[in-house]
Amino acid sequence: MKIVMGSDHAGVVLKDHLAEHLREAGHEVVDVGTHGTSSVDYPTYGETAARMVAAGDADRAVLVCGTGQGIGMAANKVPGIRCAIVSEPFSAKLSREHNDANALAIGARVVGEGVAEDIVDTWIATEFLGGRHGRRVSMLDDIDAGRHAN
Repeated sequence: MKIVMGSDHAGVVLKDHLAEHLREAGHEVVDVGTHGTSSVDYPTYGETAARMVAAGDADRAVLVCGTGQGIGMAANKVPGIRCAIVSEPFSAKLSREHNDANALAIGARVVGEGVAEDIVDTWIATEFLGGRHGRRVSMLDDIDAGRHAN
């Protein structure tokens, strides 16, 4: 699987750790930055990674900032992106099974490396269930397209 990764300065150490973890598992990783601990703006990296997924240039995105909230919100602004902001594996699993999340955001100041690995491994391994969940994901797509629910 081709996974694009991005982070701000608060998430760079965990991003780099997870990138190596994913490479060791056999995934292709594209790192869009940041690459240091100097202060940067998380929307830049969340948007860049999300646009790669939306364009089909990557299968999924894994994003990291201090809490996961900001970079996840940035990613969710990109049409076609369903970024789950999670801090434990159960939500990661359901974000794939029920929501077909194609991006994942984690907080480096919230979880440690071991939990982050469990989150990413669970999220990568979990398939979308479809069925009634497919209808709901289609409703999310309608919101992206500016169509209104009735």
